[in-house]
This record gives sequence, structure tokens and C-alpha cells, in this order.
Amino acid sequence: MTHPLASVLSELSLDRPTTRFTGGSLPVHAVGEDLVLKFYPAEEAEESRIEAAALTTLEEHLPTPTPRLLATGTREGWHYVLMTRVPGVGLDAVWDTLTTDERRALCWEAGVMTAELHAVTEHPAPLVTDWTAFVRARREAVVDHHRRQELPPEWLELVPEFVDGVDLPVERPVFLHTELLREHILVRHDGNRWRISGLIDFEPAMVGAAEYEFVAASVYLAGADPACWHAFLRGYGLEPDVDFARRCLAYTLLHRYSTLRRYLTWLPVPGKPSLDELARLWFGADVT
Repeated sequence: MTHPLASVLSELSLDRPTTRFTGGSLPVHAVGEDLVLKFYPAEEAEESRIEAAALTTLEEHLPTPTPRLLATGTREGWHYVLMTRVPGVGLDAVWDTLTTDERRALCWEAGVMTAELHAVTEHPAPLVTDWTAFVRARREAVVDHHRRQELPPEWLELVPEFVDGVDLPVERPVFLHTELLREHILVRHDGNRWRISGLIDFEPAMVGAAEYEFVAASVYLAGADPACWHAFLRGYGLEPDVDFARRCLAYTLLHRYSTLRRYLTWLPVPGKPSLDELARLWFGADVT
């Protein structure tokens, strides 16, 4: 089903050239130089409401720039959100050109930004879920999820005991982006160094446990660099310990978009399958 770009542009009286962004799971178009139009199929209507609510809230409460919501609507079965375009390029576009120090500085800055996001106390209704029920449902589905992802049997057999053995309390639910990927963190060069200029893509945002956020921060943002991960944690204001690392790995297994099989191909792994050792390597206190 083709999304109705032309009819929505006409509806919004936008007579500007458009360019579709590559990548991503949803159709997103630049409209002129300063606007973005994002489409959601009918089955993802809730994601459009989440994104709109998140942008409205964060415009007033998050120091880091986020898109400003301009319009929402439905056309030909598709939902859309029109927003301003945040200046900058995705961190993924420049990552390979950065020095080690530049990467760690940006990860530290991302940690500061994430702490500020988690400090936002206004939680719009579309983001709020029964976190206990969400975690319970993810626990019940975790083995089937990773079996479908073709996780090797020697790892899969470790999952139930590990997940059942980790307590996942939520004392203070926080505003979660849930996908702190490099492509969602925008950066600009200020003439001296690269700095974070914005945060985008809030359709998977939720309210829940902070450790759920740290899955993407370690796996995708820091990648295989423990020092980048620890720079992020320092920016956030955290010192990891064994229990923290185990909670983070448990949420890695429970995350609704988790693909542990793929993570094992680019992140450090122990000599033999061990989820406790994996927690230490990916989320623990050691910096090599």
C-alpha cells in the first residue's frame, strides 16, 4: 500500500520539494529544508499518537532539541505527523570518521541527554503502560522470541534461568526513548568539535525502567567499545555494578526488538556461553 504523500502535501498546503529519507521502518520525507513528514500505516496508529504526544511534551521539557509538532492527521488509511526538522546529521553518518576521544565525548554527552530525558516528569498518556504487565508478558514470550531469531541452542537454553533469576523492580518509571541508536542522535560540528544537536524518532517511546533504555545505549551507541559505554554512564551519572549489569542484560533479552543472535556477532563474547559473563562484558564495570 502506497502512502498518500501528494494528497497530504495538498491538504497541508505544502508546495515544496520532498526527499524521502533512506533507512528506517517508516516512510519519512524531508519537505523543503525545514520540515519532516512521517507516515504510519493503519496498524501503527498508536505509534503516531505516541510520537505526537512525546514531541509535544519534550519541546517544553528537554534541553536537547527535538522536532516540534506542527500537524497530525489521517489520509487514505495512513496516519501522519508533520514536524520541524532538527539541524544536524545522524551520528551514524560520521561515527567512522571520529577519533576515539571524539566518540567518547559524544557518548558522554548522550549520557547527559539521556539523564535529562529520564528527568522529564510529565508522562503523556499514550506512552504510559502497565510496566509490570509488560515485563511479565515479555518474560513469557522470551524463549519463543529468541528461538524465532535463531539464537543458537547453547545460548537459548540459558535464557529462562537467567531471566527468572533477575529482579526487575521499577521504583521510578521514567520517560524512555527506547532506541538510542546512532542514527537517532543528531550531531553538528561547531567549528571545534562534534556536538549533539538533537534527538529524533519517538514512535517507540514508553514510560518504564531506566535500564530498558541502556540496552540500545550499550549495544548500538557504544557498540563494542567499553570506554564509550562508560563515558555514557558517566554522563548519565551512574556507576555500574553486578546487579545493574544483570538487569541490563535481562532487559536486553526481554526488549521487544532484541536480536541477541545478531548482537553476538559484533559485541565481545566469553569463551563459552555464559549470560553472567555477557552481562559483565556488555554492561559491567570493566574497561579494557
